[in-house]
Amino acid sequence: MKQPDGTGDALRLYFERLPKIELHLHLEGAIPLPALWKLVEKYGGDAEVPTSEALAARFEYRDFPHFIDTWVWKNQFIREYEDFSFLAAEVARDLVAQNVLYAEVFYSPGDFRRRRLRVAEITRAIRRGLAEVPAIEVAPITDLIRDFGPEQAEVTLDEIRDLRQEAGILGVGIGGSEHLYPPEPFAAVYERARSLGFHTTAHAGEASGPESVWGALRELRVDRIGHGTRAIEDPHLVDYLAEHRVPVELCPISNLRTGVIDAIESHPVRTYFERGVPLSVNTDDPKLFDTSLAAEYLALHTRLGFERREIQSLIEQAVCCSWLPDERKVSLLSRVRREIDGIDKE
Repeated sequence: MKQPDGTGDALRLYFERLPKIELHLHLEGAIPLPALWKLVEKYGGDAEVPTSEALAARFEYRDFPHFIDTWVWKNQFIREYEDFSFLAAEVARDLVAQNVLYAEVFYSPGDFRRRRLRVAEITRAIRRGLAEVPAIEVAPITDLIRDFGPEQAEVTLDEIRDLRQEAGILGVGIGGSEHLYPPEPFAAVYERARSLGFHTTAHAGEASGPESVWGALRELRVDRIGHGTRAIEDPHLVDYLAEHRVPVELCPISNLRTGVIDAIESHPVRTYFERGVPLSVNTDDPKLFDTSLAAEYLALHTRLGFERREIQSLIEQAVCCSWLPDERKVSLLSRVRREIDGIDKE
């Protein structure tokens, strides 16, 4: 395996400058911390986070369930439709600053029913915020949230069905407590979502093992798998993903932060890459995990031996794994290659 080339600072700058694609990013987990702090202050603060520094320190996790608890805690500072417009614009600006050219982004409107916020109005508010930043295209994916059950997922689907064109919603997924709520009960919801024209993905193989991925494939018939980290525990499953060209949305540093893996060197990304599984590398909840796509690429390069050309291949694969129309993929792929060639020639 080739040794990483270049100095630390030069490598970091190189990866920061690369064009990037995000396919597994949660809007509510990508709020820049200064913007989140403004929301904390807006609603009178919290005894646990008296300062912005304390807020940053709050995002450390014992395990995956603790992360879910922290996610819920953080959402208490998002209470009004205008908050969604504000955070969507701030997230989009942050993506532009990282040279992310295109993003497919989860949002979880069902988390805010307790505040009596309507799914349709949350979705419209997010679209208004994204429209403030025309420099990047951000396509929403509605998280149906497995914790609330298939009946509530059906309600959410009803609420977004007529917004597919208006808000540019590309697809649906199920995030949340995978270790408590398997995918199979959502089969009918997914079938209906497909009939309405939505693409489908599901978080699987993160907090649960290969059986969760098999369930998402066999019962939900998903277009993509979110995370898929623990698929490595079943060699036949890895073969299936490669043979049937099922794209997997990998989030290595997220898996490290939540304890799904014990070291970045343990992540199966290298095995999947060499076995020919279609991949994208993503950040999941970057501001809650202190990561970025540049940091992900740097970790792949320095800790897992990915050469620069291999990381460029992963970026190109992300374009191909996206839900853009084919002609748009061709255009975006050409732009990615032009930008990388320009950086490499300097």
